[in-house]
Order: sequence, then structure tokens, then C-alpha cells
Amino acid sequence: MPRAANQRRDNNLSRASTGTAGISQKIESALREPSRKSNIVICLLLALATLAIYSPAIGHPFIFNYDDDVYVINNPHVQSGLSWNAVAWAVTSTQYSNWHPLTWLSHALDCEVYGLNPYGHHLTNLLLHTLSVVLLFLLLTRATGAVGRSLLVAALFAIHPMNVESVAWVAERKNVLSTLFFLLTLGAYGWYAAKPNVKRYLVLAFLFVLALAAKPMVVTLPFVLLLLDFWPLQRIQRWGQMSTAFPVPQVSFSRLVLEKLPLLALSAADCAITIFAQRSGGSMRLVLPLSVRLENAIYAYAMYVWKGFWPARLAVFYPHPGATLAVWQVTVAGLFLLLVTALVWCQRAARPCLITGWLWFLGTLVPVIGLVQVGEQAIADRYAYIPLIGIFVMLVWGVADLAEVRHVNFGSRAKAAAVVLGILVLCTSDQMRYWRSAVDLWAHTVDVTKDNFFGEQNLGAALLASERYPEAEPHFQKAIKLRPSDPGGYLNLAAVFALTNRPRDAVQEYETVVPMLSNGNMRLDTYETLGRLYSELGQYSKARASFQEVLRMDPQHADAKEGLEKVELSDAIRNVAESPSGEGYFRLGQIFQRAGRAPEAQSAYRQALVLNPKLGEAQKALETLNAQ
Repeated sequence: MPRAANQRRDNNLSRASTGTAGISQKIESALREPSRKSNIVICLLLALATLAIYSPAIGHPFIFNYDDDVYVINNPHVQSGLSWNAVAWAVTSTQYSNWHPLTWLSHALDCEVYGLNPYGHHLTNLLLHTLSVVLLFLLLTRATGAVGRSLLVAALFAIHPMNVESVAWVAERKNVLSTLFFLLTLGAYGWYAAKPNVKRYLVLAFLFVLALAAKPMVVTLPFVLLLLDFWPLQRIQRWGQMSTAFPVPQVSFSRLVLEKLPLLALSAADCAITIFAQRSGGSMRLVLPLSVRLENAIYAYAMYVWKGFWPARLAVFYPHPGATLAVWQVTVAGLFLLLVTALVWCQRAARPCLITGWLWFLGTLVPVIGLVQVGEQAIADRYAYIPLIGIFVMLVWGVADLAEVRHVNFGSRAKAAAVVLGILVLCTSDQMRYWRSAVDLWAHTVDVTKDNFFGEQNLGAALLASERYPEAEPHFQKAIKLRPSDPGGYLNLAAVFALTNRPRDAVQEYETVVPMLSNGNMRLDTYETLGRLYSELGQYSKARASFQEVLRMDPQHADAKEGLEKVELSDAIRNVAESPSGEGYFRLGQIFQRAGRAPEAQSAYRQALVLNPKLGEAQKALETLNAQ
């Protein structure tokens, strides 16, 4: 009996093991051999996973002090919805240093549907990202026939922590929107490559125009198409065998270059418009020597790869190091880039996916790598949204090829992939929480970066808006210390002092910053505030001078007129209290009369006549008021 029982147990274990192996084989077979049914299931799983991971963003507010204000909250053109005026403005506007009419119209559509409820604006970003994830999987599967590898690349793109910025930030709509059309253009290119004709080419060009109209970063797309001609489409004549996964006619390399020329013309036109927009918007104010920009570009490339593999201490703004990069940092980064380039070049025949992925990464980053410096950032997570796809392809195809050479079974590979994806999900979930509010976002940025003037300023502003004045003060002081020539820190610190009933300290900061102000509106606002503070301190002559300066710049400024009247009134009351005279009361009566306060004016004129009965002007003014 014991022997029979053991035999039955061994048979059951054997059947269970066989069943598990059978399931594993079925999964592996489904991932190796694409079918419509399995692809639909995978697309649904990818979409659901992406929506679930990023769903907390839907409940987040706008980031009021970092572009969400100018893009949506305080933008009357966008808030008007999809009107003809909004369309005309979107197509012609180069405001905020960009020309991206499709992005403006997408924001206007959100306002049309959701108003200023951030829920809907975040939802649109999430849906666009999800569509791109699914589309990336379908494109890779169709072009390579490798379902499992395509699934893993799409999953990495879906959940990588560096992509949180593009999805969770409403103002980065341009990134997720342009990427969707970028991928649609790639799909159209495969459709065109299968049967080249004018109709299909026009569809391809139209989708590319829409991608450019969402964000100019995609100007490198014609070069990406040449990379795809090499692998996986294998369109280049005499450079290898025709693709078996997605057979397309092979043509000469020169013809492939020629067919990209119209697309390159579109890229060149968009570059010209973008440079004009950025110069007119002041985004190219940071002028650095070419050597410094080149060093930062080399270092930035390496940092994008490093953060791609080790996505820790991510921030919404990384300050530009200027000329402070150490020689060893640039040297190590340069050697790394050269080493990887040499390795993929040596493997170009055996593993063309590696050089395609690497050049995808290097090439798509060119517009934002800092050779032409736009803005004050050294790098930005959002810039890696499209480029990291190349790294993911390199990583997944390279590791999968190595696993096959080493005969690593499917189960072990699946477990390793699950561990990596699980870690990334945790990192992404952690990164998402910093977008719950402007305070959380900038506090984290200041925490993970060093000497971040922009971070200190924005954290202080977020705390100021939350009425956390004592907490805001040290951040503005740090901002002034980091950049003493920038007026922003002084203005914000003065606002803290004014709001915490420290008018003397506020006046000191405003007086310090006035000579730094070149912007007319800022000077006007500063003098108007100084007038009010001086009035509060009883320094009426200085208050009068401040209000008069405002009226010199804007004669119709209502607040300055009202402030000046109050100063004149207070000064007149003080004068008659300290030294009563007929002339003093007459002047007080005039001020009351101009302010429309007839009873007080009459009383002042009577008192003037009591003190000086011969004051004919007072008598005449009193008679005029009595006659009304």
C-alpha cells in the first residue's frame, strides 16, 4: 500500500509538472507566433495596466506655477474652447516660445468638455499615453514578428518612471500628443513601404505634420525612418536579406534618402518656426560657450542612459551646471558613449537591432540635448520619452538574444522580466506621489538636486500660495543667495514680508530690487506696492513719490490714483492736526471735494474760514458746494 500510494503521488506530480510545462509552452508559443486574438488580449492587458498605474494622476490638481497656468489656468484663448477665434490663435501663435497649434487645440477641447476641472485634463494625458503604449506594441510586433519582445518594450515604455513627468503634467500634453502622431507616422511608413505610392506618402506626410504641430521635438523623424529601413524593415538593397516578418520591396539607399527629402523640408520649416518662437519668447536667453554646451551634451547623453537604468532621484527641473562639470565627468561620459557606439557598430551585421536602437536614442535627443540651449535645464525627464524607446529595444532584443545563446528557458526569462517590471512599477508609483501638489513636486526637486535656484523659487511660490509664509521665506532667501542678480527672489521675499506684517523689511527688499527691473509691468506693480507700504508706515512723501511714478508710467492706473488720494488726505489731516491753519483746512477741503465727500469738504472749508476769514478761495468753494 505505501508503495502504491507513493506511485500515485509521483504520477500526480508528473502530470502537474507536465501541465505547468504545457501552459508555459503555450504562453511561449503565443508570444513567439503573433495571432490576432493573442494581440488583442495583450493590448487590453497593456492598456489596463497603464491606466491602473497612472490612475492617481487623475485626482491631482494643476501645477499652477509651472506652465499649467500659462497653458490652461490663465489662458483665455484655451478657456474659450473650440471656437474659430481659438483655432486662429492656435495656428498663428508663437506665445510661450513654441508653435504647437495641435497642442493648443487639444487643451481647448479639454476646456470645452471639462472646463477647468483638472480631472479631465489629466485623463486626456493618460489616454494618449495608453494609446501610444498599445500602438508601440502593435508596430513592433508587425515589423518584427516577435510578440514577447515587443510586449516587453511596450511595457517598459508604459511604466518607466522617467515617463511620469510626461503623463502626470498637464502642460506636457505636447509630449504625449506628438508621440502618438510620431508612432502613427511610423505605422503609415510601414504601410507605404509595403506598397509605395503617392496616396500613401501623402498620408504619411500629413501625420508627420500633425506630429510637428504638437511638438517640434519630432523633427528627427525622417532620420528615424532611415534607421527603420535598415532594421527591422530591411528595405535597403544589397544590405541584407528581405525581412521575413514584414516583407517589403527593397530599393537602393539613394532612393530611400530621396523619398525622405520632402519630410526633411517639413522638419527644416518647423525648425525655423521654432527658433523664431523661442527667440521671441526669451527661451534662448542662457548664452553659453559652444565648448560648455558640447560638454554638457556629452554628459547629458550618459545621464539619460544612467537614469534609464537607475531611475532614482528624478526631478522636474535639473539646473544647468554651466562650466562647473568636472573633466573626469565629461571624460567618463564620452568614453561610455564611444564604447557603446563601437560595440553596436561591431554587431551591426549580427544584431542590427542594437545599432538601430542606439542611433534612435542618440538621434531623437539631438533637438533637446543642449547644443542649442533652450531654457535653463541641463536635462529633462520628459525629453527621454521617445529616445528611451531605442534603449528599450536594444536592451530587450540584446538580452533575449543572449538568453537564447545561453539556452535560458522561457520560465526563467519570464521571471526576470516580471521582477524588473515589478521594480519599475514601484518606482513609478513612488514618483507619481510627488505630483500631488506643487509643494510636493518642488520640495522633492529641491531635495534631490543641488543649488537649484529655479526649484527654490518655485517651492517658495507654492508655499506662498498655500499661505505657509514662514516656510516660504528661507527658500526665497536661498534663491537670492544662489542668484543675487535675479529680481524674482527679492520680489517674492518682499511679498512674504508684506503678508506677515513686516512692512519695513518688505520696503527694503522692494527698494533693492527696483534698479534690477527692466520689465515695465513689474516696475509699475513694485512702485504701486511701495506706495501702499509707505502709506502704512506713515512715510507720506515717499508714498506720494511712488504713486506718482506709477501714474507717470500709466496715467489711468486706478489703484495708484486712489492710493495717491489717500496719501494726500492722510498728509493733509496730519498737517492740520499738527499745525492748524486756514490754508491747511482749505487744502483738506479740496481733497475731500475731489473724492466726492461733500459734507467733509464743507466742514473743512468752514473751519478754514474760522481760522482765516479773509480766505476768499475757501468762501467761494463753500458757496459752490452749498449751491449744488
